[in-house]
Amino acid sequence: MSSPDSTAPGESNGAASTLGPDEKPRLTELEKKQNHIASEQKRRQAIREGFDRMTELVPGLEGQGRSEGLVLQKTVEFMKKAIEERERLIREIESRGGTINEKDRLHVKQ
Repeated sequence: MSSPDSTAPGESNGAASTLGPDEKPRLTELEKKQNHIASEQKRRQAIREGFDRMTELVPGLEGQGRSEGLVLQKTVEFMKKAIEERERLIREIESRGGTINEKDRLHVKQ
């Protein structure tokens, strides 16, 4: 283990060569900031890709400008209609004497 030193947290004191085989050198403040920025960019890109995918899947969103609020609103409306249609089909199957396994039923709060 390395001894305490007077450098500020995140600053290199050149003691990296005294680290043991399982120890990693501490990141500088600049490296931490760069890692944070890269992580945030990756997170935002994943969100953008998710919204783009929703605009491809939800009817009525194709070719529109991407307002995230509108995409979420239309996605919720689409999902509610899909759940209602599924429940209608289940009722129809059961009214004709068919059965639906409990594990195949959706348990959705509306």
